[in-house]
Amino acid sequence: MKRENLLIILSMLILAFFVAKLFDNVNMSGDSRQTKELIYSDFKGLVASGDIVNAQIVGDSIIEGFTQDGNSYRTYFPAEDPSVIDFLRLYKIPINYVPEKNLPWYLSILINWGPFLLIFGIWMLLMRRMQGGVGSGGLFSIGRSRAKKMEASEMKVTFNDVAGVEEAKDDLRETVEFLRDPTKFRRLGGRIPKGMLMSGSPGTGKTLLAKAVAGEAEVPFFSMSGSDFVEMFVGVGASRVRDMFEQGRQNAPCIIFIDEIDAVGGSRGTGMGGGNDEREQTLNQLLVEMDGFDGMEGVIVIAATNRPDVLDPALLRPGRFDRQVSIPLPDVKGREEILKIHAKKVQIVDDIDMSIIARGTPGFSGADLKNLINEAALGGARKNKTQLNLADFEWARDKVLMGTERRSMVMTEKEKRNTAYHEAGHALVSALLPNSDPVHKVTIVPRGRALGLTSYLPKGDQFSYDIDFLSNRITIALGGRAAEEIIFSEVTTGASNDIQQATETVRNMICNWGMSKSFGPIVFGSDSQHNVLGRSIGKEREYSELTAEEIDKEMRNTVKFHDEKAKKLLSDNIEILHKIADILIKEETIDGSYINDLLKKNKPKANKVGG
Repeated sequence: MKRENLLIILSMLILAFFVAKLFDNVNMSGDSRQTKELIYSDFKGLVASGDIVNAQIVGDSIIEGFTQDGNSYRTYFPAEDPSVIDFLRLYKIPINYVPEKNLPWYLSILINWGPFLLIFGIWMLLMRRMQGGVGSGGLFSIGRSRAKKMEASEMKVTFNDVAGVEEAKDDLRETVEFLRDPTKFRRLGGRIPKGMLMSGSPGTGKTLLAKAVAGEAEVPFFSMSGSDFVEMFVGVGASRVRDMFEQGRQNAPCIIFIDEIDAVGGSRGTGMGGGNDEREQTLNQLLVEMDGFDGMEGVIVIAATNRPDVLDPALLRPGRFDRQVSIPLPDVKGREEILKIHAKKVQIVDDIDMSIIARGTPGFSGADLKNLINEAALGGARKNKTQLNLADFEWARDKVLMGTERRSMVMTEKEKRNTAYHEAGHALVSALLPNSDPVHKVTIVPRGRALGLTSYLPKGDQFSYDIDFLSNRITIALGGRAAEEIIFSEVTTGASNDIQQATETVRNMICNWGMSKSFGPIVFGSDSQHNVLGRSIGKEREYSELTAEEIDKEMRNTVKFHDEKAKKLLSDNIEILHKIADILIKEETIDGSYINDLLKKNKPKANKVGG
């Protein structure tokens, strides 16, 4: 339990004790019965009438009388009137003497003022926690910057630790040279960019690049998240911006790094008041600090975001963020370099070829590849290995892509046979079609939601696709369902994802990429999306109902054509399909080389379906 939580619980217990003590002090008699205050003469009247059956004297001036039904009456009698005792004895009423409870003066003060002081202390503690721990200055330091400062000697990251983003590193090297030797640029009248905005997908290494710049330049590095500026109190964000830049000027030359700047740098005028006004004040102060009357010589701001499209235009103009450095996902060469950097931290065999893993991980970011290496190390440790080999990295890649192997899942023989022919259909169609990615591995071991997997090993990254390649992808996607229909004369739900991929590819070819012979080079519908809470809920249709019907017809005909093409390929090579499925049922996993050997031995028939 955290220390603050324990302190709150202890304070509440003490408060409860004070409340109980206070009530106990009010009822000094220790009796829970109802007590009614009377004047002295009325109390004597009750005694004379016989209603009082028992009495007690408290201290020197209080007397309590109790009736038969449990009620009690209290009165104050004059201290100089000793006849009250004789009066009670006259009516034969038993008398008990109770000393008056007089607490020490310090306990009285504690009981009377302690609860209020305790409540104030709890309030102060809660306010401190809501502010995230404002430091030794308490409430007085709420407007201070929370930027974390790292001295030049602490920065161990350099450009050698960053791979896969060579173009971005080239842009940032100029910043490093300016921080090392600013006179070199001032000599010709040049001005170094004040700010650099790094944008890219999550995990591409934006924060790592900023640290590498500071490490190369050997200057102090201030880092802060965009969300750290905005608080519930008005004016706090702007105050923190001023304080952060003041610290930067005092430590110039230095780098100020703002991560996730879209949290505070979004376009103004899009909110509805309230907290958004505080965010806009913070943004205005940031704009002034970056390009106001006061210069910030030697202070370079580097910011990172995944959403450059939502940033305010004033933040992106020259003089503030002069340069925008795009950090894309690494290509196959970049992935190989990233894998080599992270592989240095684990024990691997000497002859491992990281290019195989790099080719099999298109679309992976640097963070994904780091996670892949870590998963391979964890898997190897579970197997008590001393060194990792290629199989460990391939196992980790499959786990990252598809999830953990579900070895405990019990499949019936029919389901296992269906899955084997389904994956064999994908693999065989892919191997028979020209210009398609080579098959790397086929398995019927369940992973995640998939009952099987056919993985491919592209020769390189592709950034543009022709009609033949896309057509092959559609045919390959339908190959699994086609194999099930040929062998079992039925289809299962296992092809749902394949059908979805094929349908999406066909729709894009017709509506977005102008690859339909019937419609030609035309785009149906714009890229404008309807968004609710940041999520796309569809596009606005910009064509007629008749055109929509023609698009639907074209899509059905295209999908039907590729389905027949896949069935024709498999039917013409049915013996090879049986052999692949049989070995899958026995071995569960086979390499793509096995399929290539089968094709060489059996001389497959070429596809005769026209298009």
